[in-house]
Amino acid sequence: MLLEGNTLLNRNYEDKKILCPMGMECKKIHACPNDYILYRKNFELLKSCPRCALSRYKLKQKDDNTIEEIEKHGPPMKVMWYLPIIPMMKCLFANPNDAKNLSWHEDERKCDDMYRHPADSIQWKKFDDEFPEFGKEPRNIRLGLSTNGMNSLVNMSTNHISWPVLLVIYNLPHGLCMK
Repeated sequence: MLLEGNTLLNRNYEDKKILCPMGMECKKIHACPNDYILYRKNFELLKSCPRCALSRYKLKQKDDNTIEEIEKHGPPMKVMWYLPIIPMMKCLFANPNDAKNLSWHEDERKCDDMYRHPADSIQWKKFDDEFPEFGKEPRNIRLGLSTNGMNSLVNMSTNHISWPVLLVIYNLPHGLCMK
């Protein structure tokens, strides 16, 4: 599945040992079960959604058939996981080789009439024309966001939804990730 020399780690613990020292810890944010809000900033201390009034936490049935809400340390109804982008960018600019690669598209790219890099595209040039201040600095990061569809619980035998979102840095030279 992977190119030669690339391997997957066996456990999440091993992933965390690599990511955490680089400041790339995975963040978890509680979410409304109906996707109205994320429990952060102004909503961080709320126990239920202000729009749909659903509880933030899972409900637990007691022995006497009454239902109580598990507060504080109980499991949330829904959680969003993400890797913050700022620590990743700091790591890129802290390494001189990576920082040089971020301006590769301006300094070392072969410029002919062939489409070899996203910097050759009409969209890249149009963006530079529309935002000239941004386009003047070759180290400004250009990102692409992509998702891999969505699975509904109706068609799945699992009780959760995973919706991968990929963030791609267009500044880097093609093939850099294969080295």
